[in-house]
Amino acid sequence: MPSRANPIRNWFEQGGRAYARFRPEYPPQLTAYLASLAPDKRMAVDVGCGNGQLTRCLAPHFNAVVGLDPSADQIANIVPDARITYQCAPAEQLPLPDGSASLITAAQAAHWFNLPGFYQEARRIAAPGCVLALISYGVLNLEPALDERFQRFYRDEIGPYWPPERKLVDTGYATIDFPFEELVAPPLEIKAHWHLTEFLGYLLTWSAVRRAKEAGREAVLLGFAGDISSAWGDENVRRTITWPINMRIGAL
Repeated sequence: MPSRANPIRNWFEQGGRAYARFRPEYPPQLTAYLASLAPDKRMAVDVGCGNGQLTRCLAPHFNAVVGLDPSADQIANIVPDARITYQCAPAEQLPLPDGSASLITAAQAAHWFNLPGFYQEARRIAAPGCVLALISYGVLNLEPALDERFQRFYRDEIGPYWPPERKLVDTGYATIDFPFEELVAPPLEIKAHWHLTEFLGYLLTWSAVRRAKEAGREAVLLGFAGDISSAWGDENVRRTITWPINMRIGAL
């Protein structure tokens, strides 16, 4: 019987090349809801846009959409969209006119910002009635037969390799300073139906996985991959995975 160790090792050696391919997609209900809060449809600004994951979803709802990210590499590798203008810029120096934005979003990014600087800039570019939404998605949940092993991996095995900012994501930004008139967001979730290679590919996008590899702890990753592969069964079977969406939404 062929060994499964080599395929798993080869998989984890792919690194982060497939970041855009394996990140979960936001549901259309999310951007429809955010657009419904905006005072008009003039312009949405997605700060810390990364590969444009949320930015693309905003495009059908606004006359203009701007995606901003400090990483030149992220901007250079975004798939162009005629409806969207992408620029390389940090959250604390937004290259937009005063009073121009109807909606400002930051998806899975605000924990990297200097928040006072970002909030100052958000207030500057906000049009009257502008809404600010800090969006994150929490720890994923697998089907019951797989979830206990995954949660142990996330909490105990890979947990020490997450940067401190990850705790802000895990708590849905509940503890950060948010000095705005806050709106209560409806419960939403991301749902995916992935086969095993997609699930493992998603794990490769984690900074904690990269740091564990750099620390020489690849055996931890391979051990988990072996366990989850056995529990998964046929790698072509699609399993349901969900992520809770957490939001802090405020009127500027």
